[in-house]
Amino acid sequence: MARTKTGFVRRRRHKKVLKLTKGQWGTRSKLFKRANEAMMRSLWYAYRDRRQRRRQLRRLWIQRINAAARMNGMKYSQFIHGLKLAGVELDRKSLAHLAIHDVDTFSKVVSVAKQSLQ
Repeated sequence: MARTKTGFVRRRRHKKVLKLTKGQWGTRSKLFKRANEAMMRSLWYAYRDRRQRRRQLRRLWIQRINAAARMNGMKYSQFIHGLKLAGVELDRKSLAHLAIHDVDTFSKVVSVAKQSLQ
C-alpha cells in the first residue's frame, strides 16, 4: 500500500483554525499551536456563555418585575404567588416587558394578583 502524508489534510485543518482565530491578539492568530489553544478556549466560552446568557436575562427580568411590583405596593414573591393563584400564565419575559413599556397594563396585572391573594 502506498504511503500517504498529511500535507493536504493538515493544511486544510490549519487554515480552518487560523481562520477561526483571525483578529485575535499576537501569535494567537499566527501560530497554529497558539491559535488552536485560543480556538478551543473561545469555543468553550461560547458554549458556556450561551447558557449563562439565559440565566442573566432571567435575573434581569426578575429585577425589573420586582421594581415595578414594588412601585405598585407588592413584593416580587407575593406578586408571582398571586399570579399563580389567579391562574395568570404570563412568563417573566413578558411581565418584564409590560413593566417597562406598558405600565398601566402591568398595574392591572398587579391588581389581579392582589385580589387573588385576599
